[in-house]
Amino acid sequence: MERGLPLRISRRNLLRSGLAFSASSLAGRTSWVRAWARVDALLAGEPSAAALPAVAPRERLLFDLAWKFKFGNGNDPGRDLGFGVNQGDFAKTGDFPFAKVGYNDSDWRVLNLPHDWAVELPFVWDDELKSHGYKPLGRRYPLTSVGWYRREFDIPASDAGRRIVVEFNGAFRDVLIFVNGCFIGRNNNGYAPFHFELTDFLNYGGKNCITARVDASFGDGWFYEGAGIYRHVWLTKTDTLHLGPWESTVRPTLSGDSAALSLATVVENHGKEPENATVSWEIFDPSGKSVATAQAPAQEIDADGSSAFAGSANVNNPALWSVDAPDLYSAVVTVRSGGKTRDAERINFGVRTARFDAENGFFLNGKSLKIQGTCNHQDHAGVGAAVPDRLQWFRLAVLREMGCNAVRTSHNMPTPEWVDACDRMGMMMMCETRQMSSSPEGLAQLETMVKRYRNSPSIIIWSIGNEEGQLQSRMAEQGAKIAATMVEKCHELDPTRVVSAAVNGDNKQGVSDALDIVGFNYNLKLPDPFHEANPTRPVFGSETSSAISTRGEYTTDPLRNTVNAYNSVVPWGETAEEWWTFYGTREWEAGGFAWTGFDYRGEPTPYGWPSISSQFGIVDTCGFPKDTFYYYKAWWGKEPMLHLFPHWNFEGREGDEIPVWVYSNLDEIELLVNGKSQGRQKVPHLGHVEWKVRYEPGAIEAHGYTAGKLALTEKRETTGPAVAIRLTADRTEIDADGEDLAMLKVESLDQMGRPVPTASDLIVFRVSGEGALIGVGNGDPNCQESDKEPRRSLFNGLAQVMVQSTKHAGQIQISAASRGEPGLTPANLVLTTKEVTPRPAVS
Repeated sequence: MERGLPLRISRRNLLRSGLAFSASSLAGRTSWVRAWARVDALLAGEPSAAALPAVAPRERLLFDLAWKFKFGNGNDPGRDLGFGVNQGDFAKTGDFPFAKVGYNDSDWRVLNLPHDWAVELPFVWDDELKSHGYKPLGRRYPLTSVGWYRREFDIPASDAGRRIVVEFNGAFRDVLIFVNGCFIGRNNNGYAPFHFELTDFLNYGGKNCITARVDASFGDGWFYEGAGIYRHVWLTKTDTLHLGPWESTVRPTLSGDSAALSLATVVENHGKEPENATVSWEIFDPSGKSVATAQAPAQEIDADGSSAFAGSANVNNPALWSVDAPDLYSAVVTVRSGGKTRDAERINFGVRTARFDAENGFFLNGKSLKIQGTCNHQDHAGVGAAVPDRLQWFRLAVLREMGCNAVRTSHNMPTPEWVDACDRMGMMMMCETRQMSSSPEGLAQLETMVKRYRNSPSIIIWSIGNEEGQLQSRMAEQGAKIAATMVEKCHELDPTRVVSAAVNGDNKQGVSDALDIVGFNYNLKLPDPFHEANPTRPVFGSETSSAISTRGEYTTDPLRNTVNAYNSVVPWGETAEEWWTFYGTREWEAGGFAWTGFDYRGEPTPYGWPSISSQFGIVDTCGFPKDTFYYYKAWWGKEPMLHLFPHWNFEGREGDEIPVWVYSNLDEIELLVNGKSQGRQKVPHLGHVEWKVRYEPGAIEAHGYTAGKLALTEKRETTGPAVAIRLTADRTEIDADGEDLAMLKVESLDQMGRPVPTASDLIVFRVSGEGALIGVGNGDPNCQESDKEPRRSLFNGLAQVMVQSTKHAGQIQISAASRGEPGLTPANLVLTTKEVTPRPAVS
């Protein structure tokens, strides 16, 4: 949980985070409006501001705005601000000119964080860059692999005597931090947060300067990872007597109609004298009502020392956190000494039970529940790895709409905003560390992840890694020891959750020996014999499927690098129907995580250049659903569902046989072609129905029946050529806080107002007023157009534009026009930005 942030779940805060939809949102379907029902449920019993007191005197300031950026050079110090021109750079403290106030940075670019410079780079045909999305990063690309960030800022004289820390949620990858000419420290991984105390180096009552050199020459993974300070930065100010970072825990134990809370924290004393301190806790329920208190006995804390404090409390008739009702409690932890409040923070938590059973699968709050999960990387169209908070909620809502109830953070520690969104939206999580190693670095990353997120009710599994083939085979003996050490560390830090790993093998040796629950990646022949031989070990699918498809494409064409939407799969994988029929029908299987929810940059399987992103996703890089999305919606969702495909625009293929499929959870489906029935078919459990139809323009229509009665219909018509553009937004009112975001869908329409599913028009955008375009995309895995320029081609009828607000209330005007003759009728859209109080930020 973010420390010091309010629990308050208000409509404004939800909108800022992004769980909001209009009737004309992403898919253009009424199903998206139902997402508002989840918002209304979350808002029921909304706490008042007075019910949730502030947690002063701690200040946590957003440190994202108005940085300056400039490329360095990985080889030539003359083009790297002179850094490394000789071996004397670190000889004396305070000698770095680029980190001093007044340094000439007039030719540096002004930008806000989070920032991913990799997404701004051109694509380069170099097969060594294939898995990372063909972006010119690495030691062979020194001109684009190093970036510098500078920020001058004020520290008031009143802060003298306080402890001041800069916190980075994540930066990619090797970072050097300088403040006021002094070297402060370094960080050498791309996903774990890091922080440095600045207290002694600051100029109180005057200007200060922080500079970061970020080197993305090395990577952590084999997928697109971005480059730069791609997560939030914070400046935290506390008393010298303060709560330790990520040390406060709340561990609920359910017993009958009450929950016993085990409360703990650590208080650190960075003062020069011993301090006598007390710690108290106040517990607030989901409505903001105070429901319990606790206090720990006073302790004396030595100068430059720390002490652990513990307490307990009971909550009667607790509201349980679940995927359908993600009720969150909060604990305000307060440190007092000398009759004064010296520090406080608010910790969000949930009351719930999660249990894996070797014979009966997974249970949440004592009720059997299949894990209907997806694996996901962290990038999105238009913005790369620098995903705004609102976009985290948008992505999660897309997955929720298809019935997904769990995500795996493949293959790294997630950003706090993703975890927070899962907590608030009822999405379970398999939380995975990047490096499977019991080295000091590996254990430090693991410890940071577990400590930071162990209060989050969404997390049900800690994962110590992914597909470490060496540790499963040739180095199995070492693998067993490494895994045992990592599992022991997880249990030490959090005894309430199980530990696993994603294993691509038979799980008979190596890292698997130490795991609490056993994860299988692919190969459906392995889990059954393993379960028979190990009947007491719970099993789940840690990574499954790897089905591939290109949105809106219905033939596989290696010349165009496209994959058909029907049943394509890589050699090691399974179709959606195959893997879910396996995991969904075995009572002892807990469920599993499909690879992947979203398409992602890099790993352009099954092709190479010019493909620059994967085709594994159930939705594309923008979040536009592929047809398989509706298979999951039919069998993971709770409502009647019918989806007919393909579209019916196959000009030039008259007389060709076209496969027509329907995904549905209804009893029977009847297909009509130009009004003529092609017969009814019963829908097999966890399957689909299909016909072969000779193409002729007109319409195909599916009628779905339940108990013999017509329940749902869906039609696909042959459209005319595109004549106009349509813009729709997920919301037409956003917050004027400099962070909020509107997601725009771009389509072309025929003369009858129907979306043209094959349109590829190049659309040019203009954004004015109180907002800015921050990214564009279209979900085409082969499109190498810029993600940042105000233009994008439609891909199979769709494109996406992301518009972010300024801090000034008013209006944002967006226009869209086509290139070429004859042009399409342009579209215009106006968004309103409303006045709000932005998050506290560094000036």
